[in-house]
Amino acid sequence: MSEKKSPIDVGIKEKKTERVVKGTEKTINKKEEIYTGIGASRGIAIGMCYAFVKEQGEHDFRKLEEKDVTEEVERFLAALRRSEKELKKIEKVTTRKLGKGYSDLFQAQIMVLHDPVLVKAISNRILSEHKPAHVVIEEEFDQYVEKLKNSDELLFRERADDLQDIKDRIIRNLHIKKLHSWLPEGVIVVSYHLSPADVILLSRSNIKGFITDTGGKTSHISLICKSLNIPIVVGFGNLSQKVSTGMQMILDASTGKVIINPEEKTLAYYTEKQRDEKQIEDKASLTAELPATTKCGVRITFYANIDFKEELDTIKASGAEGVGLFRSENLFTDGTNTPRESLQYAYYREMADTINPMPIDIRLFDIGGDKLLYSPIKEPNPNLGWRGIRILIDIPDILEAQIRAIVRANIHGNIDILIPMIVSIDEIRQVRSVVDKAFAELEKEDPMIEKPEVGAMIEVPAAVELIDEITRYVDFISIGTNDLTQYTLAVDRNNIIVQDLFDTFHPAIVRQLYRIISTAQKNRCRAMICGDMGSNPVALPFLLGCGLKRFSVVVSDIPNLKTQVSRYTLAETEELARKCIAFETASEIKSCLEAFQAAH
Repeated sequence: MSEKKSPIDVGIKEKKTERVVKGTEKTINKKEEIYTGIGASRGIAIGMCYAFVKEQGEHDFRKLEEKDVTEEVERFLAALRRSEKELKKIEKVTTRKLGKGYSDLFQAQIMVLHDPVLVKAISNRILSEHKPAHVVIEEEFDQYVEKLKNSDELLFRERADDLQDIKDRIIRNLHIKKLHSWLPEGVIVVSYHLSPADVILLSRSNIKGFITDTGGKTSHISLICKSLNIPIVVGFGNLSQKVSTGMQMILDASTGKVIINPEEKTLAYYTEKQRDEKQIEDKASLTAELPATTKCGVRITFYANIDFKEELDTIKASGAEGVGLFRSENLFTDGTNTPRESLQYAYYREMADTINPMPIDIRLFDIGGDKLLYSPIKEPNPNLGWRGIRILIDIPDILEAQIRAIVRANIHGNIDILIPMIVSIDEIRQVRSVVDKAFAELEKEDPMIEKPEVGAMIEVPAAVELIDEITRYVDFISIGTNDLTQYTLAVDRNNIIVQDLFDTFHPAIVRQLYRIISTAQKNRCRAMICGDMGSNPVALPFLLGCGLKRFSVVVSDIPNLKTQVSRYTLAETEELARKCIAFETASEIKSCLEAFQAAH
């Protein structure tokens, strides 16, 4: 039995070289050190480390004199104004780089600065307790930050980081310290924690990559780095304490590896790998807009996974033929208030107009679990609790308003509905009933609208067991491999302690995928994959061999995947798939797939 690896795999190789330390003639030994974290935005970066350390807040607890308290309140209010000015600047940069969707993150932070309850509480405490402003700010924010950090909800834990960023910004502006937003060109930034604002501003210095001790694949900074095409590896724990500015390092975000003080042979290997990947990307981008076909001439379709309507402008150039997954829960801008039907209608209609005649699959609000939470109810295990379609059925007003908005917007007939977290046929029937009712009512008002088709997300083992029935009840299915792996293997995909157990090539997952796709094919139900596995080039021939012809993936991955498809015939991928489902271990499956890919 192989020895279980630690969540942070550390390999150390001795290497003796000479280095002149600035200001001395001292010769020191360097070691090649390898650390493994979580790759959250693909790419390879080779360069010098920049250890980015944020200034700590001042901790002077002296009591203020009576005559000074009013002036202290004014200092606090001035710090709020300076912080707002900074955030508006960052919001503009973000809008220019990434569009309105991501800039809303900073609009939400600006709203916190204007929160009358918070501002009044801090001002009153300064006046009544004679405490310095930075002390009161620290205390007031920390009570909220601590609650969010201890939450079972990933979203709330990420919001703790946002609040921490606002607190630090106010305190820095209280002492009129300059915002640290420029670094030397082309470094790899290593930090314990980075905020979305840090990433946006620092990216202007042509940063090669980011490494953080905190964060996960779905954190704001990871999503922003994906959109900026900057590699990032997260979740190291304490790597920032082991590095210093000036160290040479390699970041391989496809494997999650970071190599400090690489040996010459390691450096040569990754330089060549980086060059090869760049050539592949360049070739793929030239043919991105051409149809994807296998070597034997079978048409394969690639769609895009998106979070915001602003991303629609980029999908055609990447070769996407529509949107296979629009995560509509991002319309919950503050996580609690349900977006009005009128707002949803305008949003969906604009998307449908922009993308027409290409299709768009709108996933109904997938709230709860590790995503946005509609209710402040605390659950012992939210991933196995009130989430997805369960919330929508229990609160029909939310479900009905969203479906009405989608039906009204379907003027071109290019919108379909995707139901999250399906575990029973009854859930599908209830959604179909709401769609039928909304269409019957709205068609009288606008005879041009068309009834959306209805699809089901396959992401829990119960749905796999019912796959024959489900594929007879719906028009299409979409396989969410992230959740399917989590629920099948009983592994929280956001828990770094068990990250090494989260394996989409586990025999149980591979066999489920074969069963899902082949059953859908038999029942003439369209099948698509929208989870991370669909973006994995190693998994691609297996999925093709199962019979899958539709993929919805991260936009930036489409050109490369299209190039890969052209190398295979379906006959050889089908033989490969049969081999894979017969293996007993994930390592055997991966070895087989890697050998197949290398041979092509």
